[in-house]
Amino acid sequence: MALRHATLIAALALTLAGLATPTPAPAQPATPANVQAQINAHLRDYPGGVQTGPTEISYDNGVFVMTFVPSGPAATGTPDCPGGWFCFYDYVNFGYPRGKLSACAWQDLARWGWQNRTESAHYNMSTGSVAFINHADGYTHHNFDVAVFGVGTSQRTIWDTYPYRNTADHVQRYC
Repeated sequence: MALRHATLIAALALTLAGLATPTPAPAQPATPANVQAQINAHLRDYPGGVQTGPTEISYDNGVFVMTFVPSGPAATGTPDCPGGWFCFYDYVNFGYPRGKLSACAWQDLARWGWQNRTESAHYNMSTGSVAFINHADGYTHHNFDVAVFGVGTSQRTIWDTYPYRNTADHVQRYC
């Protein structure tokens, strides 16, 4: 009887294992070898942008610019946001892809496919600050939004946005 139960339990475990949905592989950082495929996929998933260089796309006539890999040799863990912009990175330690904005006011990162993907940030402007905002209730704009971290002239970099990695849905730049 015990052997019969053990066999039944083993068969049930194998059946359940076969029904489990596989965990998707984590997104891989863009590399020169796969950057064009990632650019094509991003533009397909978030229409309205244009490719403006071999590793870059922009939306809204350059309001938002996304760079998939650094253009030259970049030191690991070094922020590289150009002057006049604030940047946010897909990985800790300023790992690419990188998004950048400069406009004042509230911006919805979902427009450009950057919601819930900021892990580090750099503010390279002479005045102001920016708040990274999360939907506190998970889906509503404005009513329940909460600033979860920020950068500005008093704190220019955050190398790791933990415990708020991948939670920013919007940004609010104060000029």
